Amino acid sequence: MAATQVQLPLPVLPEGWSAEKDFKAIGTLSTPTQRNIEPVGPHFLAHARRKRHHRTFSEDERIQAQESVKKVEDDDAGEISEPENQLMLQRDAKDWKGQDHYAVLGLSRHRYRATESQIKTAHRKKVLRHHPDKRAATGSSEDDSFFKCIQKATEILLDPIKRRQYDSVDEGADIDPPSKKEAQKKGWLKSWRPVFEREARFSKATPVPMLGDDSSTKADVEEFYNFWYNFDSWRSFEYQDEDVPDDNENRDQKRHVERKNNNARKKKKTEDTARLRALVDECLAGDERIKKFKQQERAGKNKKREERELAERREKEEAKRKAEEEERLKREAEEAAKAEKAEGKKAKEAAKNAVKKNKRVLKSSVKDVNYLLPPTQTADAKRVDEVLNDVELVIGKIDSNEALAALAAKLGSIKDVDGVANIWNEEVHRLIESGKLKKGGGDLKVLGK
Repeated sequence: MAATQVQLPLPVLPEGWSAEKDFKAIGTLSTPTQRNIEPVGPHFLAHARRKRHHRTFSEDERIQAQESVKKVEDDDAGEISEPENQLMLQRDAKDWKGQDHYAVLGLSRHRYRATESQIKTAHRKKVLRHHPDKRAATGSSEDDSFFKCIQKATEILLDPIKRRQYDSVDEGADIDPPSKKEAQKKGWLKSWRPVFEREARFSKATPVPMLGDDSSTKADVEEFYNFWYNFDSWRSFEYQDEDVPDDNENRDQKRHVERKNNNARKKKKTEDTARLRALVDECLAGDERIKKFKQQERAGKNKKREERELAERREKEEAKRKAEEEERLKREAEEAAKAEKAEGKKAKEAAKNAVKKNKRVLKSSVKDVNYLLPPTQTADAKRVDEVLNDVELVIGKIDSNEALAALAAKLGSIKDVDGVANIWNEEVHRLIESGKLKKGGGDLKVLGK
């Protein structure tokens, strides 16, 4: 494209401008520069397109709109979640209760998890493809029955109450429980986990405990089964109700249909509860974790029993040991007492013998010295009796064996008459001083005189 030079004169000064006298230049103008200017932007592109194709404004806008629609349809065609079934396209719109609303809108993959935005987007895509005007423009012989199915599906799924009623009976979202063979091949927990994840959508209580894995604790597993055995479902089955007549003329028929629907709902609710309980029973029966917990519990009980039996054995052994120890101590005490008694008896015998010996020594002491008479004299019977009676009397007054032994020791070393007499006299004086003998000797005939 050749460059075009554009002349831009300076603007005319306004009237009454009188700044020349007050004008004061503070700088100079720069040197002029020549630049090439090219037209850009959507408006220029639209102008160029019209010039190139020799179109008017209205013709260009119409053609652009058609191309935009075609582009949207091509993009939408690539985003539909599943191919359209020919049998579904031929459905009778009157049988709207029997149709799969999610499949009609291409949302089978999302189902109850589909958001309102996804439903609206899916509806727009389906309308662009199956609108009667669009089909007529393409020469298709398809009637508007499927289009009505699309509209009905959208009406149901965008209404929260109607959608909840439909989700309550949507069998397309269910997952059949695995067979024993499938569960053993794939893994029991892995096979059953998706089943409970789908069933959890009907729970009134949240959060819903999930099946867990092999590392789940006994408390978690018990919580899971307790929750599902007492599962509180919001399923109501209204969607499958028989249509109630709207006319006011046949009220009895209307009440009859309502009672019939209520009974049918209760029956289906009961059947669904039984179905869920049977499902939980089947899962519980094959749950290896329950078996593991029972084994651990039995092992724990056995361990406790063994510990209890061991404690009882130890207690019995300790009691036996204590009894034996008590018996030994008792026997030793008895033996010690017996030995002590024997020793005491020996000591008494020894003491008794010592007393007898000391008495013999005391009696012999006077006998050896001629009954305290000079050797030249002969002791008659009277003298012997008097001296021996005095000895017996003094011995009887001595109160301890030690004193008796001490006296015997003194007398045993002395053999002369005077020495023996002095010792006996000292003993008599001692007894008198201690008050055991009367002053002057009392009944003594010889000793102490």
